[in-house]
Amino acid sequence: MKKLLILDRDGTLILEPEGYQIDSLEKLDFYPGVFQHLSRIVKELDFEFVMITNQDGLGTEVFPEETFWPAHHKMMSAFEAEGIPFIDVLIDRSFPEDNAPTRKPRTGLMAPYMNGDYDLANSFVVGDRLTDMELAKNLGAKGIWLNNQPDLGADEVEGDNRAVHEAIALTTTDWGDIYRFLRLSERTAKVQRTTKETDILIQLDLDGTGKSEMDTGLGFFDHMLDQLARHGGLDLSIKVRGDLEVDEHHTIEDTALALGEAFAKALGDKLGLERYGYALPMDDCLAQVAIDFGGRPWIVWEAEFKREKIGDMPTEMFFHFFKSFSDAAKANLNIKVEGTNEHHKIEAIFKAWARAIRMAKRRDTEHLQLPSTKGVL
Repeated sequence: MKKLLILDRDGTLILEPEGYQIDSLEKLDFYPGVFQHLSRIVKELDFEFVMITNQDGLGTEVFPEETFWPAHHKMMSAFEAEGIPFIDVLIDRSFPEDNAPTRKPRTGLMAPYMNGDYDLANSFVVGDRLTDMELAKNLGAKGIWLNNQPDLGADEVEGDNRAVHEAIALTTTDWGDIYRFLRLSERTAKVQRTTKETDILIQLDLDGTGKSEMDTGLGFFDHMLDQLARHGGLDLSIKVRGDLEVDEHHTIEDTALALGEAFAKALGDKLGLERYGYALPMDDCLAQVAIDFGGRPWIVWEAEFKREKIGDMPTEMFFHFFKSFSDAAKANLNIKVEGTNEHHKIEAIFKAWARAIRMAKRRDTEHLQLPSTKGVL
């Protein structure tokens, strides 16, 4: 099915002047970067463009038609000259107090696109007002918020504010960010692994900001996994219910397998992937970790621990954790550490592993090629 990029006009394609009415050619200014990046979206992606705009009182004494159309036609001619087509331009002329079904965030104007011919779940509404984001929610689409004024449109939001924010897939002020976001598919994964020994739920966003929520039942294990999220630059939630009354083995092993599976899913087709990463950090320790998301599992492990446990985590399980991750993620891992403090040694390994992943997961948005001479990973 076809996908839509539903574009607000004022504040998104063109800049909004003081007073919010573009009623003369002198007030027509384009949003920075809009031509460059919309042109790339046209050439490289498969969206159809629809413009939708509220123009309060258009055609009345407060906003005569003859003051609106010259600037609007000038704008449309500029987009056409740049090879940016719109399949439809939808204009609502009502005032907020009219409660018209066609006024954003209501969906009346979008009715022709809601009959099942369009993939609204994978379409986007781009706008500068919270009402644009509520329109996205009401359509079952996703929102891209050009958030130059956080409260703009807040007084016209009709539903639950939290639900509106949940519909927002990207918040930015830069059209370059919008292009990159649309060009690069989301790298997220959700993995549920349930056995007689463990019940595990992992949610991963490779392009997150370091947010983590860990609950494995093992405090030190949670602490180590926090390092992965924070230093790996990804969002990670891990919830585990394991048979800790037996011992820690199944919880640690199955978490590693589920985590590796999540990475394999989130990496997707690997186009533009850096693929390789390495890091060498802690105090008395030198931890060397290198990773290759090349599609083949392998591990080299040169690390010895003199204590039976660190916190509540058996040191014999460190190798087993990374081996299981390597197997499920289909990644090479080469891990070496030296030092005197056992806590520092394993924490340095986890931090170095996270930094190596941070490097390897990067993508080149300008050259989306497969990083392999074989043509397959």
